[in-house]
Amino acid sequence: MFVTPSQASPSRPIRVAIVGTGAIARVSHLPALRALADEQPLEIVAAVDVDADSAQAFCAEAGTGRPYTDLGRMLAEERPDLVTLGTPPRFHRDQTVAALRAGAWVWCEKPPCPSLEDFDAIEAAEGSDRGGPYAAIVFQHRFGSGSDHVRALLAEQAMGRPLVAHCQTTWYRDEAYYSAPWRGRWSTEGGGPAMGHGIHQMDLLLDLLGPWSEIRAMAGRLVHDVETEDVSTALVRFENGTMATIVNSVLSPDEVSRIRIDCERATVELTHLYGHRNADWRITPAPGVPAEQLAAWRDFGVDVPSSHEAQLRGLLRDLRAGRRPRSSGADGRTSLELVAALYKAAFTGNTVLAGEIGPGDPYYSALHGDAPGWAPEGAEASA
Repeated sequence: MFVTPSQASPSRPIRVAIVGTGAIARVSHLPALRALADEQPLEIVAAVDVDADSAQAFCAEAGTGRPYTDLGRMLAEERPDLVTLGTPPRFHRDQTVAALRAGAWVWCEKPPCPSLEDFDAIEAAEGSDRGGPYAAIVFQHRFGSGSDHVRALLAEQAMGRPLVAHCQTTWYRDEAYYSAPWRGRWSTEGGGPAMGHGIHQMDLLLDLLGPWSEIRAMAGRLVHDVETEDVSTALVRFENGTMATIVNSVLSPDEVSRIRIDCERATVELTHLYGHRNADWRITPAPGVPAEQLAAWRDFGVDVPSSHEAQLRGLLRDLRAGRRPRSSGADGRTSLELVAALYKAAFTGNTVLAGEIGPGDPYYSALHGDAPGWAPEGAEASA
């Protein structure tokens, strides 16, 4: 039986537990929770980590909460309303399902989980469509005033139909980065730059343009001695007809994250690195666009940067209202499906259609699809 603590009085504090007390919890989750606690009733009741010292240090830094090393015990004793997950991807399925079954909503860091099979198991553990609990993925680049404004312009076709798009995540990771034994491995990092780095911009592109229909791709190991790729490129056709290129790299000294969408009457472009503000968006009109029309397109309003705080603020509203949040369910699955399809297209050389990867497909249960030359060897592949 599901417990739905979200259906409580708006004046009751939302009880939050943080699982995984590493860098992402300290640098992103804790500051977001602190900022939102100034706006609404909210309290951190627990922190969980296999490293007891880390859990204790986190609670001391937060100034609140009880430290735990056992997730099940924490869920039983604290009964949190919301669990935030900052653990490695291979733990996300089991930890999310455990929290959902305890009645807690979940906000899980990307990459969401190592396979579509895992994601579907998470979705199956959610509550009914009348109040949850639900599990959402941290895709903070979707949120903020810039992406909200451009999404509305595209939805209304204010700049005409979108025609051509480019999605670029070209970053740089050296040998020291890959010296950590869990990096560059399918079982622990979940994938290469398509999964662990570029998924944010790909998710934003999907959020802006809507469903995709087909993909062709290539992947390579050009520099690093790893299981996964270190670069990938793809061609994607969207249901609305837009044709897009995608580039994901960890080989690029001049680091940039970029999305460009050419519409009939204007080009809209976002250039940033790890987060964006209104000033990072640029709209260039086609000849003949009236000045007052361009001014309206360029009016982004109050600047709300993309951030964990921006996404979490909306999720907390949804939790209190008992409605499904963005980046959960089918809306959260779409980016992982695109990543899985990119790998399948790259490793098989075939065009992959949306919805093609399901139970029985090797790319449904593992992003490497047991492809020769890409799948881990021996016992790790069997696992």
